[in-house]
Amino acid sequence: MSKVILIEDVENAKDKALRCKLEEQIEGIESNGPICADLVVRSLGEFIEVSGNVKGIVKLECDLCLKEFEYELDFDIDEMYAKHALLDDYGQETELKDGQFVTDLNGENEIDIYDLLYQSVILNLPNKKVCGINCNGDKFLKEENLSDPRMDVFKNIEINPKHK
Repeated sequence: MSKVILIEDVENAKDKALRCKLEEQIEGIESNGPICADLVVRSLGEFIEVSGNVKGIVKLECDLCLKEFEYELDFDIDEMYAKHALLDDYGQETELKDGQFVTDLNGENEIDIYDLLYQSVILNLPNKKVCGINCNGDKFLKEENLSDPRMDVFKNIEINPKHK
């Protein structure tokens, strides 16, 4: 899937800004309905800025109890693209400061908005996926609670402490 914005279209738009609304099912991410993005693509001279908001509900699996749960996405995007190669400007190693992360288009004439949406959703998923504050995930290791067939491998594990 690809949804691209041509740099030329942004440059020729009124106020050098294009509004872009996406409602997409993102490949590899299970969701309840589409992921919705309301974005503005704006030309800032040598740079293109993509900003806006993303909302949706994705289905995740709890890291503790392995049950599926819904996770609400609602985050802002603020990405900057350089139209031309930046490498010439940085001949030596340079420390990046807050707000200096820029994607180099290397002279490309388009921005893949779907790819930006995909990457943004992935980066905004929680590192630790937990279904709720009261998840009793530690109980799934007890044999009587091993109803998930993926956990069958743990039923026959014998743990023998080392004897001195």
